[in-house]
Amino acid sequence: MIMKYAYIYETKLGKVMIAQDGDSISKLDLRDEIPTDDYLLGETPLIHEASKQLLEYLDGKREQFTVKLRPEGTDFQKKVWEVLKSIPYGTTVSYGEVAKAVGNPKACRAVGMANNKNPIMIMIPCHRVIGANGKLVGYGGGLEIKEWLLSLEKERKASNE
Repeated sequence: MIMKYAYIYETKLGKVMIAQDGDSISKLDLRDEIPTDDYLLGETPLIHEASKQLLEYLDGKREQFTVKLRPEGTDFQKKVWEVLKSIPYGTTVSYGEVAKAVGNPKACRAVGMANNKNPIMIMIPCHRVIGANGKLVGYGGGLEIKEWLLSLEKERKASNE
C-alpha cells in the first residue's frame, strides 16, 4: 500500500497544502485542509523539498521545479498539463494555443476545464494560460493570485534580461 501524506504551509499566498502519493507530489492547492481520509498529515522529505522550491519560486529565486510530479486525471487532462509544463517562465499562452498543442484546436473549453482540474497549481503553471483577448480568466486560486504570479514572473524575467 502506497502511503499518502499531506502538509500545510503558510506562504505569501496564504495557506498551501502539498500532498505526496508514493514518490511524487500529487497535489498543491491553496487551502488549509487535507484532501481526504486517505492522506496522513505529515511533512516528508519530498513534501519539504517541494515547499522549499515553492517558497523560492514565490520569492522570485526559482523559475523551474525539479520535484517529481504525478497529477491524477484523464488522459486529455494529462496531455494539457504536459503542455502547461512546457510554457516558459514569464510568458503566457491562450487556451486556443494549448488546444492546438494537444492536437485539438477546437478544444478551448476542454482545455479550460483541464486547467480548472489541475491538482498541482503553480508547479503545473495553469496561471500562464489567458484568454485569447489577453485578459486574465479563471484561476482556482482567484484572479488576484493569478495576476500576482504573472507579475512576479514578468518582473523576474525583465530583471534577468
